Amino acid sequence: MKIAIIGGGISGLTLAWYLQKSGVAYDLFEADARAGGNLSSWATPEGYLLETGPNSLQLSPELAELLADLGLTDQIRDAAAVSQHRYVLRGGRYRILPGAPPRLLTNGFFSLKAKWRLLQEFRQPAAPVDAHETVAHFFRRRFGPEILDYAVNPFMAGIYAGDPEKLLIHKTFPQLPALEQQYGSVLRGLMKGGTGAGRRRIITLQNGLQTITDTLAARLTQYQPGTAVTAVSRATDGTYQLELTGPQGLAAAPGYSHLALALPTYAVAPLLEPLFPAAAAALAAVHYPPMSAVYSAYDRAAVAHPLNGFGALNPKVEGTYAAGSIWTSSIYPERVPAGQVLFTTFVGGAQYEAAALQAEDVQKAAVHAELSKFYGIAGAPRWQGRYFWPRSIPQFDERIVGAHAAAAALEAEHIVAVANWRAGVGVPDCVRHARRTAETLATEQ
Repeated sequence: MKIAIIGGGISGLTLAWYLQKSGVAYDLFEADARAGGNLSSWATPEGYLLETGPNSLQLSPELAELLADLGLTDQIRDAAAVSQHRYVLRGGRYRILPGAPPRLLTNGFFSLKAKWRLLQEFRQPAAPVDAHETVAHFFRRRFGPEILDYAVNPFMAGIYAGDPEKLLIHKTFPQLPALEQQYGSVLRGLMKGGTGAGRRRIITLQNGLQTITDTLAARLTQYQPGTAVTAVSRATDGTYQLELTGPQGLAAAPGYSHLALALPTYAVAPLLEPLFPAAAAALAAVHYPPMSAVYSAYDRAAVAHPLNGFGALNPKVEGTYAAGSIWTSSIYPERVPAGQVLFTTFVGGAQYEAAALQAEDVQKAAVHAELSKFYGIAGAPRWQGRYFWPRSIPQFDERIVGAHAAAAALEAEHIVAVANWRAGVGVPDCVRHARRTAETLATEQ
């Protein structure tokens, strides 16, 4: 057995790491000179340490084990205690959103009507299972429109860059319809511990999250950066042949028994099209909306808001320009020069696509104007920066169903998918899925 891993983001690197530990032969090809994909940390000359991908991670058991394996445990930095507070815009001002169902009833964030509707969920019978039900439909029928608009909608934009009217509940939060079916009520299931996990630590690493992928790449014996896979073919014996472009120019890699796809669907589809045209078409259909992260720094004295939380999200019904902001300086104060605060504001995603495609100067000006309005900011920013993703997070809508079906069918051809469109959009999801895939492959030797 020898496995070709195509893509050197967190998924491909983690898969290679566990294959290497199991003694399975592999080659990992990454087109970019830098490993890590979406995990990228940016240290600016002005003294800011920024993340251009995920800003922090939930410390899952699998991620904690990986960090320990890599000798990075002592570099873990927990988010500040205030990060437990999450704000949501309502009526033009930011208010703390209750973090647990019981507090929804005692907190003043929701109306009496919404609280009464929430209580009725205990008595509402379970609906028949619908594999095509959207997140919005599920929450609207179980909890009513206000919970959907002011709790679910902003968090779906923040986690998935998505639109709950299109995202599928069984692909994004499958545990919730499962609780409905098991207990007849989602809330009853949650109260009985149906989610199976408490609140996890929110962490980063001392020098940024890119430390994880840099360390993985440095520990791999068969990692080939700057080497792009340009074509895939199949020999008469069933092994896969790769055409490569790299420092030595065009080359043909030896035959591989398995392929591991650690790339976005739009990058995978052209490689598979000659051999598996139906699968390639399904993968090409997956939607990745554009998104920008706009970084804005201000003197602390210029900002009226206390910024005592993780950040603030903007529900679509509030009609804002941006989807919301992370308060980077509140979560990790050491990442910003003393006396300053830093906002990481997200423009774009499935609900704000037009804004994501505007020019950088337009985005920066619009973000500053909106921050000034809602946070009581006086004066201009000390500094602003931007990072743009033409394609950000894969959308788990109807189109992902075909992609997942294609991935399942490809396993019979000794092709496995480990990227976030298959594993789940979070880094812990990718680490868990890559590790399990490596364990499965190792048993086939």
